[in-house]
Amino acid sequence: MTDDRGRPPVSPAAGAALRFFWGPMDCGKSTLALQLDYNHARQGRRGLVLSTFDRAGPAQLSSRIGLSREAVEVTAELDLRELVAGQPAPVHYLICDEASFYTVAQVEQLAQLVDEAEIDVYAFGLATDFRARMFPGAQRLFELADEVSRLQVEVWCWCGRRGLHNARIVDGVVAREGAQVVIGDTDGDGVRYQVLCRRHHQRGQLGPAG
Repeated sequence: MTDDRGRPPVSPAAGAALRFFWGPMDCGKSTLALQLDYNHARQGRRGLVLSTFDRAGPAQLSSRIGLSREAVEVTAELDLRELVAGQPAPVHYLICDEASFYTVAQVEQLAQLVDEAEIDVYAFGLATDFRARMFPGAQRLFELADEVSRLQVEVWCWCGRRGLHNARIVDGVVAREGAQVVIGDTDGDGVRYQVLCRRHHQRGQLGPAG
């Protein structure tokens, strides 16, 4: 078995690793993050769960299938090394949801925690934004991660092709400009996201009559 770059997975005996799991919206990233946290905690390992810009609100890690738990809110000013150093007991692993929204410096801090403190890091996030351009944090994760895995839960465009891109829909129209990070799918904000294949993302077509 190999990862997306053809490299064998790191065994526990090989030490800690930085793992990046990516995919479009609805492919199960947050669900897997919660499951991994549960599995590690059952083995007596102590971890921290981190997230940012979660659709459920600050300091939350939530899945679209209804699972959630409290998390450390990652702001742009947060130094993740200081966060770990300030814990009252040793930290064995980090679950980092929405990691594509972390700063480049924070991604580099995650790599340092792996290399210098032997902490396992599991990062989850999107690869690209609503314009199909890579997030800086995601790009740095691709560059630094020991393992990169695309989640295999299939997500489909309305046409039946594989969904690749997260289109930002503003008042019923696919947006082409705007801030890179805007939280949508909340009541009354006029912004939502829809997974589309490349063809219909480029066309801005949201359905058969779109």
